Amino acid sequence: MTITQLETFVKISEMGSFSLAANDLGYAQSTVTMQIKQLEEELGCDLFERLGKTIVLTSAGERLVDYAERLLQLEREIHSEVPESDEPAGTLKIGVSESLCYDRFPQILMEYKKRYPKVDIDLSFIMHDTFPELLKKGELDLVYTLNPPIDDDNLTLLYKQREFLGFYVSPGHQLAKKKKVNERDLDRVPMLLTAHDCSFRNMFLSTMKRYDLCPDIVLETSSKEILKAFAANGLGVALMPEMTAGTEQKRGSLIRLEWAGDDLPVYSQVFVHKDKHITKTIEGLYQLIKSAG
Repeated sequence: MTITQLETFVKISEMGSFSLAANDLGYAQSTVTMQIKQLEEELGCDLFERLGKTIVLTSAGERLVDYAERLLQLEREIHSEVPESDEPAGTLKIGVSESLCYDRFPQILMEYKKRYPKVDIDLSFIMHDTFPELLKKGELDLVYTLNPPIDDDNLTLLYKQREFLGFYVSPGHQLAKKKKVNERDLDRVPMLLTAHDCSFRNMFLSTMKRYDLCPDIVLETSSKEILKAFAANGLGVALMPEMTAGTEQKRGSLIRLEWAGDDLPVYSQVFVHKDKHITKTIEGLYQLIKSAG
């Protein structure tokens, strides 16, 4: 059994196709087929069921996935930690909430690269409902997220800081002149909200429902830039993290309403999987996040 075979096996399980996995890994399909055949012969069991053009994991294959993902994660840590060097190296796979990239995180990454030039950064945007599985699979080493408090037994919390949501309008909006705004002021008012899978959007709608109020949702998008553009043009009230609208507030194109309604608690949080070894590359990043906060 080799790391290459396990990497191929995991890739096929993710993509559901020998040919797609071969293309992604840069192998001939015959090479991929041979690797899986050798792995199945060594373990004495079938790992995939081949139902026409459809490929699914057998029960043995499902059991192997978890072990294979952990071994691949350990391999990355070995390359990062074992060579004798005081300077961290290797690849750090980071998942981050898009909102955090409007303010502090680019500066944090610039400082990190100055301190650890031998570390390659693999950065991707994450959604709150999928990142725990990505950490478990080893597809991410660390997650820096903006969300309500997250309590998950499979995650280790390394850092947590209170952040704030804001309601933003154009200077000419009818609510711009109000000293304070609460839930009732937003009843039947055109709202510009983030997408369905956004946790703070759902938190706000739950609060409105509790008061038996009904906002008029005229736009739903994952793009904060679009939310800001629509709000600046007077098309509604945009709900988004405070850190995403600093530039527009300074320019005067958006005004942040003074919120007097129920608290909408969100936090920037750093997580790793509970079984994850805290490498020097991980510790260096979350310490910079802590100091920046």
